[in-house]
Amino acid sequence: MSMTLPFPVTPQPTPEDEEAGRKLFAGDVNFVKGVVAMSGLPPADRLEICFAGRSNVGKSSLINALTGRKALARTSNTPGRTQEINYFDVGGQFYLVDLPGYGFAEAPLHVVKQWQALLKSYLSGRTTLRRAFVLIDMRHGIKKVDDEIMGLLNQAAVTFQVVLTKADKIGAAQQEKTLAQVRAALQRHPASFPELLVTSSEKGEGIATLRALIATMK
Repeated sequence: MSMTLPFPVTPQPTPEDEEAGRKLFAGDVNFVKGVVAMSGLPPADRLEICFAGRSNVGKSSLINALTGRKALARTSNTPGRTQEINYFDVGGQFYLVDLPGYGFAEAPLHVVKQWQALLKSYLSGRTTLRRAFVLIDMRHGIKKVDDEIMGLLNQAAVTFQVVLTKADKIGAAQQEKTLAQVRAALQRHPASFPELLVTSSEKGEGIATLRALIATMK
């Protein structure tokens, strides 16, 4: 009889790991390039972590909070504004990759289809991709389009971890409802990492934990 993974919230990091995360992101973090086709990807010469999420899930805000830069990743109230795979170099140690928002976008259909094709090609074919962080809005939980991306990550055997965003926007009872919905959905996805991260870019919740997690990833 197999045990069902409970998908607990990631515990607080040790002081040593938290300091490693702080130091890593206090160093140089530089924009490398925006990529619109697989042929434009930089050499696969270091580990990569990527951030994926529905349009307007708070991805740019989370990356800015993570790196301590106010405008490293562009934020916008217009869904679908990020139209490229954006590469950032973190201390010469790894690439942080900001993927185009998937799902609804205020753009012509053919452009949306191009983004989706690029997204799928990247997730399926980048050998140095160590982990994908899939961002889910705490207010809404996992939707059909999130489930599709997670299915793609299963097929590509890319480990992904759910990061719940905008935790400050709802109360504790609603948070527990969302966590229950997410845990149930993740049981269908063998590539999912068995811990959840709860974050708020505005309040700083979970940011130190995410930094430590990245800094200690091998």
